[in-house]
Amino acid sequence: MPAPSTAAPQRVALVTLGCARNEVDSEELAGRLAADGFVLVDDAADADAVLVNTCGFVAAAKKDSVDTLLAAADLKAEGGPRAVVAVGCLAQRYGTELAAELPEADAVLGFDDYPLIGDRLRAVLAGETVAAPTPTDRRTLLPISPVDRVAAAVTGPASGPPVVRRRLDGSPTAPLKLASGCDRRCSFCAIPTFRGAFTSRRPADVLAEARWLAEQGVRELFLVSENSTSYGKDLGDLRLLETLLPELAAVDGIERVRVSYLQPAELRPSLVEALAGTPGVVPYFDLSFQHASATVLRRMRRFGGPDAFLELLASIRRLAPLAGVRSNVIVGFPGETEADVAELEGFLEAARLDVVGVFGYSDEDGTEAEGFADQLDDVGVAERVERVTRLVEELTAQRAEDRIGEKVEVLVESVEGDGPSALVEGRAAHQGPEVDGTTTVLDGAGLRVGDVVVAELVGAEGVDLVAQR
Repeated sequence: MPAPSTAAPQRVALVTLGCARNEVDSEELAGRLAADGFVLVDDAADADAVLVNTCGFVAAAKKDSVDTLLAAADLKAEGGPRAVVAVGCLAQRYGTELAAELPEADAVLGFDDYPLIGDRLRAVLAGETVAAPTPTDRRTLLPISPVDRVAAAVTGPASGPPVVRRRLDGSPTAPLKLASGCDRRCSFCAIPTFRGAFTSRRPADVLAEARWLAEQGVRELFLVSENSTSYGKDLGDLRLLETLLPELAAVDGIERVRVSYLQPAELRPSLVEALAGTPGVVPYFDLSFQHASATVLRRMRRFGGPDAFLELLASIRRLAPLAGVRSNVIVGFPGETEADVAELEGFLEAARLDVVGVFGYSDEDGTEAEGFADQLDDVGVAERVERVTRLVEELTAQRAEDRIGEKVEVLVESVEGDGPSALVEGRAAHQGPEVDGTTTVLDGAGLRVGDVVVAELVGAEGVDLVAQR
């Protein structure tokens, strides 16, 4: 197929994998590309280049990223796009290694390429070789002391001059990045090595982006980072989030603000109070427990235990009895005993969480836990995942049933059909985007995407709910 004229706008399709933080990165890339004269298209078959924003967190996500790149390469071989480019966490984490092992990708670009993404992409389309990033520990690129980072160059996905995002969907909910990177040293997690040290965005920039998102029709802001409880520590004010939340909630057009990824050990009382009692901020607590056994948590280089976690939940519910609470847990961690699993199960039974993600431990390259003794075999890990997942499904289904009779505010996210028989789906305040289930609203006549409707919960199926206006 002959190459198109260089004078014609070059078309780019973005494929986003992984978490909500990656969604923000993709929209920032889209904004840069659009400002640089590229045309964004939805279908990779219609594009000159496909950018796959990869995830590099766990084995399953890495495999999904590689499979997606290979599928795009197959499309290229069939006469589709002229270039397949890997960006995102997998590309940054493995860089030159990924480029060598995956020649089907025409380029592997790192975070430092983002401010110049248009130039990089034009070079790839012109047949030039663009160097992949060399794998390195990005925590070393900024000072150890958080307060010394303000004057240093920020070398993460948010680096470069401010850029207006280009929205890639019409959802009434949008992630809004608070910070990048992480200073914690969990023994199982490699994220800080490729995302870098923790760096907060300035409140003025966060607010400006919130106003822009509201102008685009966004009604719910979903604040994301690797550790939202640390926001502001590098700006000299650890309670900056408590100050920022009411300002975000006051943005014209924003109906509600939600905060993700809270570290239990860092969740100070003033932040609990702000999340539970600020008008416009939903009482929603995305708590990264990871386990409940104190022994396992210490090996994970984390803090807490069942008593401390249950007291935290009690303090939340004293302020907001109907608060939504979700978490993730890892089972099969090296050295985990049957007694540890039983302790986790006992905690989950007492905690009454709305949603729990259950993950089986797997070694991550370069982490401390990779070298731990007492590794469980794959079969043993899988058995524990199945066992805890069964329990979680029972507990969260019961928790959803316990909510029947509650009055909730549902943000409408999709409407199919019209009149009384319209299928209307959205989320109640205690349900986070994509991972916490949905609420179906009966008698949805007249409702539109972006509306917030008060309804009574009348049914549940698993974590999904049914509400009646």
